[in-house]
Amino acid sequence: MSLGSVLLGVVCVSVALVSSAMVGLVAGWLARLDRASWPGAVARAGVAFGATLTLIGVVVTTVASVIALG
Repeated sequence: MSLGSVLLGVVCVSVALVSSAMVGLVAGWLARLDRASWPGAVARAGVAFGATLTLIGVVVTTVASVIALG
C-alpha cells in the first residue's frame, strides 16, 4: 500500500466526518429554531449525524462492490 493510497483514505474519512458533523449541526440548529428543547435538539443532531455516516458507508460499499465486479 502506497503513501498516496493512505493519504487518499485519510482525506475521504475526514470529508465524511466533516460532512456528517455539518449535517448534525444544521439539524440541531433547525430543531432549536423549531423550539425543541436542548436535549431534543441534540438527539435530532445525533440521529442526523449517524444517518449521514451510515448513508456514506452504504454508498462507498456499493460503489466498491460494483467496481470489484467490473
